[in-house]
Amino acid sequence: MNLRRTLATAAVAAVTAPAVLLSAGSAFAAPKAPAQTRQQPTFAELKKAAADAEKAYEDAVAAEKAGRAKIDATMNALDQDTHPLKAAVLAADKAVKAADAAKTAADQAVTDARAALDAATDEAGKAKAQEALDTAEAEATHAADAKANADRARKVARDAWDDAQVAALREWGTVQKAAVDARTAKEAADKALAAASDCVRVPGLTVLAKHLPAKVVAGTTVDFSFTVANATDRTLDVDPFVFFRLLAKNDQQHFIKVQWADGSDWRTLATDGSHIAPVTAMKPGAHTDVKLRMALGAKTPATKALALFAGDASDAYHPCILGPMKRYDFAVLPAGSKPGTVGDAKPGKAADRDRPASKPQGVAPQDAHAEPASAPATGGSLAATGSSPAVPQLGLAGGAAVLLGAGAVVAVRRHRGAGSAN
Repeated sequence: MNLRRTLATAAVAAVTAPAVLLSAGSAFAAPKAPAQTRQQPTFAELKKAAADAEKAYEDAVAAEKAGRAKIDATMNALDQDTHPLKAAVLAADKAVKAADAAKTAADQAVTDARAALDAATDEAGKAKAQEALDTAEAEATHAADAKANADRARKVARDAWDDAQVAALREWGTVQKAAVDARTAKEAADKALAAASDCVRVPGLTVLAKHLPAKVVAGTTVDFSFTVANATDRTLDVDPFVFFRLLAKNDQQHFIKVQWADGSDWRTLATDGSHIAPVTAMKPGAHTDVKLRMALGAKTPATKALALFAGDASDAYHPCILGPMKRYDFAVLPAGSKPGTVGDAKPGKAADRDRPASKPQGVAPQDAHAEPASAPATGGSLAATGSSPAVPQLGLAGGAAVLLGAGAVVAVRRHRGAGSAN
């Protein structure tokens, strides 16, 4: 019916208006640089916020589904002639119709009585006609009063029926808005978590190889090491990354074997590189040394090779922190070669395309030794780790007030006086 269509239009307009306001801003700011982490929620807090927002959204969707069933049932019931409010409207309409007919008849009787009075020719006839006119006018006044009372009663009945529909739609609008708010909050929480998950670069987390020779003879084993230094101003959980490769065919990579010391045993480096010797809570100004050894098979082809080192890490705010990568190029000489005096390979910068697709795997507790660096490398001014502002700053999503009531009331009130309940 027209009234219900108008109510539905008002409901949609009122519910979508807050959604537009909600979409204008985000509850989270994506991390721009590690220096800003003091004002940011921790990564754990962002994960919890995202999980909480997901649960809240699921609950809101379920509530919206239940609310839809409830509003349909309520509106269908209100539209039945047997519903007390609808029945009152129909009865009031019937009473108004009867009052209209009575008033029309009474007005006509007054008109007829006046005509009879005008037509009377003698005093007796005029007196009788006047008496009839007085009676007709009194009945017309009574009919007019009855008509006014019927109109007022119909308005009261219609108001009650309309208000019941408005109340149902207002409740439905609140449920819809809650679902919109929950979805906006979920999207904001997911966006913040994704932004915090992106890798950030920290120039102050440096690596330096020591005693890696510039030339290695096939069939020999060489010992060397590298140092990871935390020249930032906050504590980090460090996952050093190491990668070695012969610049030869893929099926020749088995000739090179690199191992690293975990403090009690030697562990073999994966052929595609890996994070090794994790250090938990490396303090600012500290460094750690990792021992390595490289064995080349006797049939290793004479070729060039490279080694990549990086100090990858994580902290309470970012699970993926990448330090600058160093590249060391060295030559592989044929077995039995006499290279003479060999210097150390020189460090160079590695391009992003050189880094194998790998991220820190998370820091496992271990007893890697870390001590204050005597002359820590410079670079990388990072904010110190502090207490997290936590959930209060997450502020998932603000919302405007529920607007449905006003819109629906205006809509239904315009239909009053239409003269029919349908």
